[in-house]
Amino acid sequence: MVIYGLLCSMGAYAQKSVVNIGDVKSVQIGSGTVKMVTTNAFADLTVYSAAIIRVRIDRQKLTDDFSYAVIAKPAAVKAVIKEDAANITITTDSLQARITKRPFSIAFYTTDGLLINEDEKGLTTSWAGNEVTSYKKMQEGERFVGLGEKNGNLDRTGSAYTNWNSDVFGYRADQDPLYSTIPFYIGIHHGLNYGIFFDNTYQSDFNFGASNNRFSSFGARDGEMNYYFMYAPAMAGIINAYTSLTGRMHMPPLWSLGYQQNRYSYYPDKEVLRIAQTLREKKIPADGITLDIHYMDAYKLFTWNKERFPDPAKMNAELLKMGFRITVINDPGIKVEKGYAAYENGVKENVFIKYPDGQLYTGQVWPGWCHFADFTSEKGRNWWKTQMKGYVDNGVSGYWNDMNEIATWGQKMPGNVLFDYDGHPTTHQQAHNVYGLEMTRASYEGARTLTGKRPFILTRAGYAGLQRYTAIWTGDNRAEEDHMLAGVRLLNSLGLSGVAFTGMDIGGFTGNPTVGLYARWMQLGAFIPYFRNHTGVNTKSSEPWAYGEEVLEIARNYINLRYRLLPYIYSAFYEASQSGMPVMRSLAIDYTHDANVYDTRFQNQFQLGKAFLVAPFESTKDFGEIYFPAGRWYNLYTDELQAGGEKKVVPLGLQKIPVFVKGGSIIPMQTLIQTTAEKPADTLFLHVYKGDTANTIVYYEDDGESYDYENGGFYKRTIRYDDRLTLEKAEGNFNSKFNNIKLILHGFDSLQQVKVNGGVQLLQSSGINFLTPISRFDPQGGYAIPDICKVFTASIKNSADRIVVEF
Repeated sequence: MVIYGLLCSMGAYAQKSVVNIGDVKSVQIGSGTVKMVTTNAFADLTVYSAAIIRVRIDRQKLTDDFSYAVIAKPAAVKAVIKEDAANITITTDSLQARITKRPFSIAFYTTDGLLINEDEKGLTTSWAGNEVTSYKKMQEGERFVGLGEKNGNLDRTGSAYTNWNSDVFGYRADQDPLYSTIPFYIGIHHGLNYGIFFDNTYQSDFNFGASNNRFSSFGARDGEMNYYFMYAPAMAGIINAYTSLTGRMHMPPLWSLGYQQNRYSYYPDKEVLRIAQTLREKKIPADGITLDIHYMDAYKLFTWNKERFPDPAKMNAELLKMGFRITVINDPGIKVEKGYAAYENGVKENVFIKYPDGQLYTGQVWPGWCHFADFTSEKGRNWWKTQMKGYVDNGVSGYWNDMNEIATWGQKMPGNVLFDYDGHPTTHQQAHNVYGLEMTRASYEGARTLTGKRPFILTRAGYAGLQRYTAIWTGDNRAEEDHMLAGVRLLNSLGLSGVAFTGMDIGGFTGNPTVGLYARWMQLGAFIPYFRNHTGVNTKSSEPWAYGEEVLEIARNYINLRYRLLPYIYSAFYEASQSGMPVMRSLAIDYTHDANVYDTRFQNQFQLGKAFLVAPFESTKDFGEIYFPAGRWYNLYTDELQAGGEKKVVPLGLQKIPVFVKGGSIIPMQTLIQTTAEKPADTLFLHVYKGDTANTIVYYEDDGESYDYENGGFYKRTIRYDDRLTLEKAEGNFNSKFNNIKLILHGFDSLQQVKVNGGVQLLQSSGINFLTPISRFDPQGGYAIPDICKVFTASIKNSADRIVVEF
């Protein structure tokens, strides 16, 4: 009896401390919607598209709907909703949701009845205090990927994560949380994949079977259970669905895809010009130089240190003549100082965040004690835009939004600080994770309005949907081997989570890399979307010439390759702007159900677009094991063929990073330029790799700086490879900068001629190399033997009309 009484009391305690959603009591069915009242909550399901169903659950009656992330509205799609005594079903052309009434529970199925995802029965959705959590049954062998900027393995199974944007200087390679929040993940099992986006900006937690073998879960410290469930047969379709909700990137300025030379900090102006001149003298292609906080007067935003930068407009004009654009850092803190224009004006315009008693919040950062604009209000964003005019007038082209987690010394901003939240007044607890997103919004909209041209925006913090406004980099990493590889996984995860324009500090921000690590990181950087070299204060110089002549030549080789690949890379960015597909891609996207992709030996491999397979390794390794997924793969440097579905140990050296090209690939390239301000020669080199499967790319050009492309000012053509090569008729009102096309055929060993629109053209045999052999620095050493690809070539006139090449 004593034991029975104890168990009863424990049950009563559990019932008091955890409130379950309960049974469905009433149902109201509308067009594409189901509204329910349960024992302890209100629940709505809405069909957003054939592939997306939204779930909202709260203990309070559901009212107005507001999101910083979701910009899409529910589409008018066919949805059949049926109800009986025990269940409610919602069926679209792509999936079915089944709601069990007693107790409330949701399961999602394919249209032919395969289980995709289901609530864990007995737990479903519940509250512990204000914290709300949904529990999902873990399917046998289920994997989880995504969740944005999260350390750890590609496969998140067995791990748990917290979303709370944090300033984490010199973070560990396994640390969580980091700087940004993207509460979206993809589940994979039994040949199926699905996505769940949990749109709640309070601190949230995701558990993928950590410390339990029963469920995966996601929840938040407060607010609604508000998630979007999406299904598509391929993972690319899941990413497409997610970015249809949260938006896609605008085309970036072309210059931002070039090499960027950064440091904390370059000053005075003569040093900035010296760096630019040295890059040109040493024939290192580059397009950007970044100024860190030391350009300011006492670290005060919107100011210039007149001793270090007496005439920033003149300096920027000189740099522009050399083909360089300047990006400046800007933090959200406005120093509390009488006579400081931004402070005085911000107080006057009443744009700073406050405590409940009306006193302005003050936190300490680089300038000292600061106030912070409320970027969650239209008034605060508009104020920020007006302050940016000084940057524009001084010739600034890029805006680096840093410290926007919000970071303050002590890293404990009070929870009772108030934010407007665009007419939905709330506290820091709910506004914290979106603050960085809305700062980038203000920066993007301000720069676009003031210049009419595409700005480059970079951020450290953000929330789901950040891709609409900004690129993101992975913050204050370390100059260590494991950080280089952790950075690869971070960028791959961001790509899986809808963010295409990503980068990390090449060479590491804190500490000093070894010669080998720097060389390897620079090679890797040529294949990631934002190619930024950066190092911290009180570290050694980290320009390409700072590590000796051999490393200089290695770095130059890969930066040169980057610039020759810009037509391919720019086209990949166009794809991202249309479908959300990342530029840098985890192998999980195209080879989702291949278990080897998730093996920790191979999880750092990635693709640049669809064509390139890059296999990064620590610089300390002499050999590395590579997994080749399905297909046939060409060694980039030699055209040596490798069958797919195999693992291979390859020798590693300082001078090259392993890179392979998939058979069937079409890769547009150009002649080498030193800056994107320079026009390449008027021949487009179209590399075609013989393969067993058909392939299609969309080749894309525009002016690289304006928004004319939004009104037809682009040149676009679909290029297909199967048993022939077809360049479809060009679309758009922009003239290609290439008057000629040179076909470069890889793997077509016995081919002697092709037919171009029916006319026979003989092929020329040739040898090409993608890298220049490194100099013979040691007279007693051996000669470097250049890698050569033996190819066949043909030159044709570029026409906007359809071009068919028959092999």
